[in-house]
Amino acid sequence: MPEPIHSSTRRSISSRKGKRRGGRKVRTEVSAGGLVFRKTKRGVQIAMLRDAFGHWTFPKGHVRRLETLRQAAEREIGEELGVTTLVYAGALGTIDIWFKDRFVWKGMMIHKFIHYFLFEASKDQKLVPPAHAEEGERILAVTWVPLEKVSRWSTYRDLQPMIEKAVAILGRAQHL
Repeated sequence: MPEPIHSSTRRSISSRKGKRRGGRKVRTEVSAGGLVFRKTKRGVQIAMLRDAFGHWTFPKGHVRRLETLRQAAEREIGEELGVTTLVYAGALGTIDIWFKDRFVWKGMMIHKFIHYFLFEASKDQKLVPPAHAEEGERILAVTWVPLEKVSRWSTYRDLQPMIEKAVAILGRAQHL
């Protein structure tokens, strides 16, 4: 069954204004991202980026109007890692988080759903960090990390289930 396309007339699937939580306005956002791997002579490596907070993580971003979740993930990977030729390897799951925004909606509570997918890149794929943005979130660095070290590099606890699922899938694939 094909993935449904968002059909709102708003600019982005993420532009949901909102409810109130504890007397505060809450904004709901939907993002998609991906874990990108490549198979090299030295083993499987995962692409990671260092975010504006200094944490190593994975590319992700808002889903645009008429974009599927997977299309959004592929676009964000291209924008944040410079990788545009990908082979889809499966869905990893969804993270449901709450946080106070520091960049666009300064101080507003955000309820965000982030959908993650697994993609394969070619064995010789290079990563290209984006040019620095004047405002908003910045990507400080990009690199390939050996599969067995990815869990230690990632400091966001909510990403651990996505990492564990990817490691299980890729670990099985290495032994085939």
